[in-house]
Amino acid sequence: MTIVYILIAILIFGVLIGIHEFGHFIAAKACGVRVNEFAVGMGPAIWKKQKGETLYALRLIPLGGYCAMDGEDEASDDPRAFTNQAPWKRIIILCAGAFMNFVLGLLVVLLLYSSAEYFRSPTLSGFMEGCPYEGEEALMVGDEFYKIDGHRVYMFYDVSDFLGRGGDYYDLVLIRDGKKIVLDDFYMPAVEYPDQEKKMIGIYIGGAEKATLGAKLKYSWNTTMEFGRMVWMSLGMLIHGEAGVKDLSGPVGIVELMAETGEQAESTSDAIYNILYLGAFIAVNLAIMNLLPIPALDGGRVFLLLVTWLIESLTHKKLDPKYEGYIHGAGMILLLALMGFVMLNDIWKIIKG
Repeated sequence: MTIVYILIAILIFGVLIGIHEFGHFIAAKACGVRVNEFAVGMGPAIWKKQKGETLYALRLIPLGGYCAMDGEDEASDDPRAFTNQAPWKRIIILCAGAFMNFVLGLLVVLLLYSSAEYFRSPTLSGFMEGCPYEGEEALMVGDEFYKIDGHRVYMFYDVSDFLGRGGDYYDLVLIRDGKKIVLDDFYMPAVEYPDQEKKMIGIYIGGAEKATLGAKLKYSWNTTMEFGRMVWMSLGMLIHGEAGVKDLSGPVGIVELMAETGEQAESTSDAIYNILYLGAFIAVNLAIMNLLPIPALDGGRVFLLLVTWLIESLTHKKLDPKYEGYIHGAGMILLLALMGFVMLNDIWKIIKG
């Protein structure tokens, strides 16, 4: 079954990229920009068709894709060229790919939750014996955790994650009887319990919320937002040196992870569920990563577009787009070098087993 899960993973990865490029494509068409080619995949074309002004192509290597717009990185006399559009139109086009990835992740989670009967909510369901936090001015059974130290609580497991980070005082926002209860600097130390190996907060979390349509929409949104927060936390770990470049994974590592996820599942249906769940997380990951202000990424293009617009507004002179193209070209070379390193590292991890 491993090869089957690998093929499924490759297909999912190709869909993620295709959806991203499709976002650029439909936004460009909607804004009246001339699109010369829309391709899914990289390398030699295995299928292509010219329809109107656009060449549609499916290419051999399912690890990329592109939406080639006229005048994207160079000056053009065509009024429909990308560089001749208003800044707000170009920003919409550049952000559309990430937006489509985010929406895809949200829709996949909604699909996975469509058959749910109940959700486990971040609600206080009970206290351990002797827990000192119970009371009207403290915590009560039925309280829903809304924020902990400024962090939004999306899922039930967020409560233990944020309360388990050390310290004895927390800023809590609870939902009680439909009203927000604010507890600033609430004293909530971990307590020793005879039957537990380590100190614990001493509360039970996880109420059962019926999976109505509204609940499915809410928890689908919350799960997607949780994915986004996990990505930002991972970036923070990378910036602060808690994780290194060797901990990054590229397409090879992602496909391997999806295959392992499928193999470790107890049934085929569980495998498909877990792979799709992971695929939704990766979709949100791609959305956020693509909007980072790094040259060659969509976020870098938006950043330089805003810088160019500011300079042109102050100097009243139009800058040659080729200079921006040089910056993105250099960024692409560095990005490809990083991708090559990550790919070799992924392959080495697989070989080491």
